Amino acid sequence: MEKDLIVNAEIELLTAIKNADVSVLERILHDDLLFNLPTGETITKEFDLNSYRSGKMKVDSLEASDQIINIIGDAAVVAVSVSLKGTYDNNPINGVLKYIRVWKQFDGNLKVIAGSCVQLA
Repeated sequence: MEKDLIVNAEIELLTAIKNADVSVLERILHDDLLFNLPTGETITKEFDLNSYRSGKMKVDSLEASDQIINIIGDAAVVAVSVSLKGTYDNNPINGVLKYIRVWKQFDGNLKVIAGSCVQLA
């Protein structure tokens, strides 16, 4: 697996998040995804997609930096800082979050199988 593939997949993912593009997220997120939020809550793909479908999650701006990618066999681990502004359920989100995401290849398609984020600032 090449790092370029992961770089492009990350760009596609962040663009889909920013645009609340549920069809792209549906394709990129694995059905058995587990993701830990800064609150400690673990969410699923369906929970995540519903937050975009319902309009609860609104992203005004999103900027990634300090990306580190490790390729491990048919998987990749990405650590990235994301500066995020938006709202969730009308509550403001404004800060820098540190994400770790695990991508895995399935028949040539990259999917996010796991992730987690913590608030930095």
